[in-house]
Amino acid sequence: MKEPLATLSYDGKTVDLPLIRSTEGDCGIDVTSLRAKTGWITFDPGFANTGACKSSITHIDGERGLLRYRGYPLEQLAERASFVETAMLLMFGELPARDELAEFRGMLRDQELLHEGLLKHLDGFPPLGQPMAILSAMINALGSYYPELLNIRTDAEYRLAAAKIMSKVRTIAAFSFRTADGLPLMYPNPHMDYCRNFLHMMFSVPFRLYEPPAPIVRALSLFFIAHADHGLDTSCATVRMVGSSQANLFASISAAICALWGRLHGGAGVGVMEMLEEVRGGRITTPELLEEVKAGRRRLMGFGQRVYKCYDPRALLIRKAYENLLSAGMARRDPLFNIALDIEGQALSDDFFLERRLFPNVNFYSGLLLKAINIPVPMFPVMIAIGNMPGFIAHWHEEWKDTEMKIHRPRQVYTGNNQRDYTPMDKR
Repeated sequence: MKEPLATLSYDGKTVDLPLIRSTEGDCGIDVTSLRAKTGWITFDPGFANTGACKSSITHIDGERGLLRYRGYPLEQLAERASFVETAMLLMFGELPARDELAEFRGMLRDQELLHEGLLKHLDGFPPLGQPMAILSAMINALGSYYPELLNIRTDAEYRLAAAKIMSKVRTIAAFSFRTADGLPLMYPNPHMDYCRNFLHMMFSVPFRLYEPPAPIVRALSLFFIAHADHGLDTSCATVRMVGSSQANLFASISAAICALWGRLHGGAGVGVMEMLEEVRGGRITTPELLEEVKAGRRRLMGFGQRVYKCYDPRALLIRKAYENLLSAGMARRDPLFNIALDIEGQALSDDFFLERRLFPNVNFYSGLLLKAINIPVPMFPVMIAIGNMPGFIAHWHEEWKDTEMKIHRPRQVYTGNNQRDYTPMDKR
């Protein structure tokens, strides 16, 4: 049976291009031979219609609001799985059996401490240094302490590197927060699970350990699960692009953290909180805010998403998690929540937003959930980075194992000057 082809017509000529079928979701037209056959390239700013790889990690259906990790619906994992289980699913391909989970939890416990030499790097940052800058630099420096993992050759080495990064990223994050606040460092407790241990390092003080209530721990786990992977978003695409040069796992993730930092990506939650505070402070009303957005003078932070044309399923989970904390008496109802509900209600009653299919995304309620857990606003992108680690690691590894993958080198459509001769200084 002949392989199906797509026929491209241009300048009175035609060329046949192979089709690539997916198991579900977007199929592709293979244009790898397009330039050689025609002298033309595709033009796709932002890569909105370009498939950069084949991946079996995460499937997103933006029309129906579906998100699945390795085939498992996000909602099922959020309800039934722990963050570590979900991380293992993403990084290693399957949900772990009981003994596999126990073994990996042991690896996380064994890797939770930082090399004391690495703490000197932490001391070198200014007290109010940007948490994402610190996290990126520390993850990159981490590779220098484990040179044997800079060139991963086996699955065992990959598993060890994954455990090191997964475990140490929360220690680095907590230590950077403590340093900025002038608090003594609280070392990880080997008897606590992943999320509880992170909260301990964040909020315990000497001789007074913080014992987070179970609903708080569960809310944090759900937050991490909701952020564990989102396909080729900007930061994850960065992991694969940097990794395509055969850069090591630590360097690739360090670069991804910098990409995640941006206000239109992992920094969007900070923008949402600033917007809500504007309304609470009386500097703008909700109707005025929406009119500013409709006039193109500002963005409605936390609304709209590149792939979703409906309500982001992660936003629904985050909002529900916050409401569960309220119901359990674990948080006071934040006045900003009422403002967020009002903005959502008015926006989703307005044809401008409905016609453009602009709905709340994962960032719209995430800040309220983190605030309820007592995470300070500057740490919001760091929390997303911790959640993203399994996806970053999984995508780097998938590309590392792909024998067909080439170094990423996009083309450009050049629109500058044609050749011109150098003009001496006295004639310019």
